[in-house]
Amino acid sequence: MIQYILSNGIPLGFFLSFMIGPVFFVLLETSITKGFRAALFFDFGVVLGDIVFIGIAYLGSYRLIQSLKDDPALFIFGGIVMLSYGLISFFKLHKASKNIEEDEEVVELIKNNYFSLLIKGFLLNFINIGVLGFWLLIIITFGPRLQMETANIVWFFTTVILSYLATDVGKILLAKQLRSKLTPANIIKIKKVSSILLIVFGTILLSQGWFPSDKQFVKDTIEKIENK
Repeated sequence: MIQYILSNGIPLGFFLSFMIGPVFFVLLETSITKGFRAALFFDFGVVLGDIVFIGIAYLGSYRLIQSLKDDPALFIFGGIVMLSYGLISFFKLHKASKNIEEDEEVVELIKNNYFSLLIKGFLLNFINIGVLGFWLLIIITFGPRLQMETANIVWFFTTVILSYLATDVGKILLAKQLRSKLTPANIIKIKKVSSILLIVFGTILLSQGWFPSDKQFVKDTIEKIENK
């Protein structure tokens, strides 16, 4: 069982770390503009959100979770929050970009509040209800092989999370190498890109809530292809 947990949990954690989404880009942006420790606290918040979702997926009723993860209202809520945050950040940065000088000290633009970064990571992950569906799928896929025993489940997801964190640390360290080349103007540009991506992902979440039939159509199409 230990071999199964390690051989599946480690690759899964590595794969998760490279899944393209808002968290992926904000993590890199945080590392580049705020440094290693700030990015790590942000990542801890993301992991905390994952742990909460894993707990809900494991302990909750399957039927309840199935209805929750496909509830259009939750997608709309998450999309609005993410979209609003992206828009507010973008316009604040646009305003700030008019007031900076190229030779201004970079340090003045970078203010680290580690607790707020942790909360930011948690909320950014938690408002994406699709993450709950993903963890439910993981439990459904790997649970039977783990005999649905609590100890096995805990060790499996601990392995996944640790592998995920270790890979993220590598990403953070690589992104940090760009920090020495930053100017205030570059920081603003990086943050603007991050804000735009949040707007895009927020819009995608909203569309999943507004057009659930389209989402179901895509799922049905994929299932038909897989069954051929």
